[in-house]
Amino acid sequence: ELENLSDVPFSGDEENGGSEERKTEINGNWIPATSITEAKINAKAKRRLRKNSSRDSGRGDSVSENGETLKIGVVVPTSPKGKLLDRRSRSGKGRGLPKKGGAGGKGVWGTPGQVYDVEEVDIKDPNYDDDQENCVYETVVLPLDERAFEKTLTPIIQEYFEHGDTNEVSEMLKGLNLGEMKYSVPVLAVSLALEGKASHREMTSKLISDLCGTVVSKTDVEKSFDRLLKELPELVLDSPKAPQV
Repeated sequence: ELENLSDVPFSGDEENGGSEERKTEINGNWIPATSITEAKINAKAKRRLRKNSSRDSGRGDSVSENGETLKIGVVVPTSPKGKLLDRRSRSGKGRGLPKKGGAGGKGVWGTPGQVYDVEEVDIKDPNYDDDQENCVYETVVLPLDERAFEKTLTPIIQEYFEHGDTNEVSEMLKGLNLGEMKYSVPVLAVSLALEGKASHREMTSKLISDLCGTVVSKTDVEKSFDRLLKELPELVLDSPKAPQV
């Protein structure tokens, strides 16, 4: 029968040059030849894509589904990690600008030039205290000890020898808490004047006179000269003419 079929003349459709699409039987199913060709082309393209991706994996690159090369370490904006760093709106609206001009986050200073109003005290606050409204805060200046006293007043007196303004010295001494060291002001001034010029000794005399009654009392001045007389043997070591002066 097969030999007889080979001698049978072609039908009208076959004479037309194969106008109908040829079909191939695969696993009992007739599939058009064009579908098989497309499947082969797609399979060949996938193999080439996998080959390129495995070749580029050693260089730190990867190939996406669209065939685009991606660098490892670059976060794709569509990934969840990229969305965390994305400042655009989740709803797709907006221009990606920070909220409230950058002054809407927690712990920020606010926009430049912004002036905050005085916060009103809430009476219903559990931590509210009636006495806190009548509190008067003052700056407490600790009294100077002997070492800090000499270190602080020495440059003040030396500058006085340059400008000669007793009022400036008086204002500076009033800003200090001299405490029990008030009587040491004339002692230090005379000790520095003994090491200086005759003009410095004259300026020191004027300074003690102007400070008496404002910064130091007469009792403090008397106590200071008593101490100078007791320390005279030590003063002679630095100023041999200290007794006569």
